[in-house]
Formats: sequence, C-alpha cells, structure tokens
Amino acid sequence: MSGHHTTRSAGENTMSVTTTPEQLIADSRTRIDALDDRIIGLIQERMAVSTVIQDARIASGGRRVHLSREMEVLSHWSDALGKPGTALAMTLLELCRGRV
Repeated sequence: MSGHHTTRSAGENTMSVTTTPEQLIADSRTRIDALDDRIIGLIQERMAVSTVIQDARIASGGRRVHLSREMEVLSHWSDALGKPGTALAMTLLELCRGRV
C-alpha cells in the first residue's frame, strides 16, 4: 500500500493518506474558492436586504442612508477584525448603498 501509512493517533480509526505539501495547497485553495463563493453569495444577499430597508425608509419619507447605523456596522466589523475589518465594512457599505 504505497502512499499510505497505518500510524494511528488518538481518535483516528482509519488509515490516512500521506498528503504532499502541493496537494495540501491545492486542496486548501479549492476550499478558499468555495468559501469565497459563499462569501460573495452572502454579500449579494446583504445587498438585497439593504435595498429593501432603503426602499422602505425612502417610502416613509426618510433618507436612503442612515449614518448612525453605518457607524454601528463599522464598529462591529472593527471590533471583530481590527483596522482591516473597518476597510472591509466600508467596502461592504459602499456595495450595499446601491447606486446613488
């Protein structure tokens, strides 16, 4: 059984396949691509929900953009991810504002 080893660690019940660094990188990149697709889908969903909120706000005589809410969003992302989180939130807010 070349390419296999039978060393078992605690909790491992099956033989594991020896993975090369190249295979690990390729598999990880495939996983990143799948995660990116999910993230993009979530952003598109967020954009649609933001449009619903903006339309309701405008229909009731309000403004399309609610700055204090945007500050809450920025703070949330900054608290979770630091300065890069703020940059991500700014981009997300820009995407979700729709066309001005």
